[in-house]
Amino acid sequence: MALSLPEHCLTAEGSERRLGVELELNGLPLPYLAGLVADQLDGTLRQRSDYEIDIDTPLGTFRAELDFDYLKRLAREQQEQPPGELELAATELLGTLAFQLVPLELVTPPLPLSQLASLTPLLERLRLAGAKGTRHALHYAFGLHLNPELPATDGHTLLRYFKAYLCLHDWLEEHEDIVTARKVSPYIRAFSKEYSRRVIDAHYWPTLPVFSADYLLTNPSRNRSLDLLPILAWHDEALVQRAVQDDKVNKRPTLHYRLPNSDIDNLHWSLDHAWRGWLQVEALANDEHRLAEVCRHYAAHLDNITPDFLNPWKHKVTQWLR
Repeated sequence: MALSLPEHCLTAEGSERRLGVELELNGLPLPYLAGLVADQLDGTLRQRSDYEIDIDTPLGTFRAELDFDYLKRLAREQQEQPPGELELAATELLGTLAFQLVPLELVTPPLPLSQLASLTPLLERLRLAGAKGTRHALHYAFGLHLNPELPATDGHTLLRYFKAYLCLHDWLEEHEDIVTARKVSPYIRAFSKEYSRRVIDAHYWPTLPVFSADYLLTNPSRNRSLDLLPILAWHDEALVQRAVQDDKVNKRPTLHYRLPNSDIDNLHWSLDHAWRGWLQVEALANDEHRLAEVCRHYAAHLDNITPDFLNPWKHKVTQWLR
């Protein structure tokens, strides 16, 4: 099934925009997961450690791993310097426990938008093989992360996308039907109403350095439903690292959309579900007249003293969706 494409598929340099996908799941042994990817995409395996496997394919290098940085780092160190029996036993015990509690993660290379449909049969194969997603257990706060490359990396483009996202966040949360485990987790925190109100103001078009400093002062964390740290680091990595001191922030000319669930075990779910939600952000961000109108109405809604649950914005905003 072909996925719909946004209005702007090229970057300012004329190359096709790309999208990286990160899928959290469980229910499959890590080597089996990597083997399925290799078989489906005609790839070859390169094992980096007991908890990280690269899969080289014609589409680029995929990675299957346990989403536990400490254990991955420990395993790589032990490859360079073999551990004693006690240390090895402790590592194996920790690994056994981690596989029960921590998700596996499948990370794609940045894929041209025209090739996104190649992921559909892969995800279907993982589902049929027994992959489990967000709703399988109460403690599974698994997510599907999309990393869309922006059509341009200037501050004005970034702000248009960010304003559009803030206006559509409540609707997107409804669209995704976010499970309780993810709502209460720290991983996809919404931006505060006070900060959102400041950003969507019609006069808020600061320079990129000013916006970056403002964002980092209020949001010094990757754990936002739309994480801007990668693209801010793309422009000024030192500034970002001074604020967050997190080596998991990788600079790249993309947004990091963390909100969607990983419903890999749902027969009726596909990548297209989250992607269609994101395309609403794309459409609004690239229609400046409509964006200004929605921002104006959302600002009035946030200024209203009426409780949101009596007249929720997630319902109001649907009149501006495409």
